Amino acid sequence: MPSKFGLSVALATPFDGNSDIALDAMIAQGQRCLAAGCGSVTLFGTTGEGSSIGSRERERVVAAFLDAGIAAEDIIAGVLVDSVEDAAKQAGHALSLGARNILLAPPSYFKNVGDDGVFQWFSAVFAMLGDQARDIIVYNIPSITMVPLTVSLIGRLRTAFPNIVTGVKDSSGDWPFTESLLKTHGDLIILIGDERHLARGVRLGGQGAISGMANFAPDDVKLMAEDGKDDPRIEAFVDELLKYPVVPAVKAMVAHQTSDEIWLAVRPPLVSISGEGNARLARAFDDLFRSKAA
Repeated sequence: MPSKFGLSVALATPFDGNSDIALDAMIAQGQRCLAAGCGSVTLFGTTGEGSSIGSRERERVVAAFLDAGIAAEDIIAGVLVDSVEDAAKQAGHALSLGARNILLAPPSYFKNVGDDGVFQWFSAVFAMLGDQARDIIVYNIPSITMVPLTVSLIGRLRTAFPNIVTGVKDSSGDWPFTESLLKTHGDLIILIGDERHLARGVRLGGQGAISGMANFAPDDVKLMAEDGKDDPRIEAFVDELLKYPVVPAVKAMVAHQTSDEIWLAVRPPLVSISGEGNARLARAFDDLFRSKAA
């Protein structure tokens, strides 16, 4: 029986003053997270601003990670695009290099499309991938996509593509939905995106997380993702984080931990949070996680 998925860091993407990807800083962050116990790095997810990173950039990033000695089987690639062709191209490139998984979100430009349309989109992506299609984790994040993946749709996908759709990342933040997903599809790799629900989900059979907080609290999140250990500090800090736009807030925390302001930059249409917001988040984190050491 395969081992549990464990913890993957939803790696943030640093940008330089020209809004180009700062590869050295990104690779160093990935190496830090792996050294701290993350089992893999997820590139180009929501926290990584994947929808703002083009196909050629993605290829350059993956090549740089491989050249730096990060194994392909320790890389997961997020795919957050609308066209079937683009989704298949991005997923196929990562899979051809040996990536562990693809984190594949539904198309999000058209709203209120229903399960049939979303099923047909996934089906078309898999058909275009052909023999390459494997190890797909479908991504439920309706707060961003406005296209929920229902429990019944996930059932249709796994029945139609049993050797392709192997997991679900649930970032709905809706505990009753997460609980239903675990009860109905618990033999899939169910990953909990909301760290406030992570430990409880793991105790009910969830296999771990792809976590933005693992960028700056990997040791603590790992105990939740692998052992189902509650951590009120994590839950409290997520509440603080959600007072701000999530991606720039996560990057502010990486900047706080690394003392490197390159992490504060985001790509349009996102904007960085204020210096005051950065300071408040840093104080909240230090109060929760560093008070004992003090």
